[in-house]
Amino acid sequence: MFEQTVIAVFFWMLVGHALGDFALQTEWMVQNKGPRKRLRATAEQRDLIWTHVLTAHALIHGGAVALATGMVWLGVLETIAHWFIDYGKSKRLYGFHVDQFMHLGCKVIWALCWLAF
Repeated sequence: MFEQTVIAVFFWMLVGHALGDFALQTEWMVQNKGPRKRLRATAEQRDLIWTHVLTAHALIHGGAVALATGMVWLGVLETIAHWFIDYGKSKRLYGFHVDQFMHLGCKVIWALCWLAF
């Protein structure tokens, strides 16, 4: 039986993060999920495709959090947080390690919210 402890929930959120940021994220997504990145496509597609790519990537993470916690509202918060964290990284406000620590910090917050509710 699946044990629902805060440690188990946190673990499954970390597994979801590893899957979303490493196993399921393609090189194409990495190259096209930020406004500084340019897709090799028509000018019309270049303008906004990054928003779709980044949103889809963030939704994968939100889905993982919702599955791990059983709380869709935490998944929605994760989707929003992941979107803005990755957007900041794409704008070169910070690098890979800061990005990953911010994502980890979100998981800590979601685990505490899960524990509280």
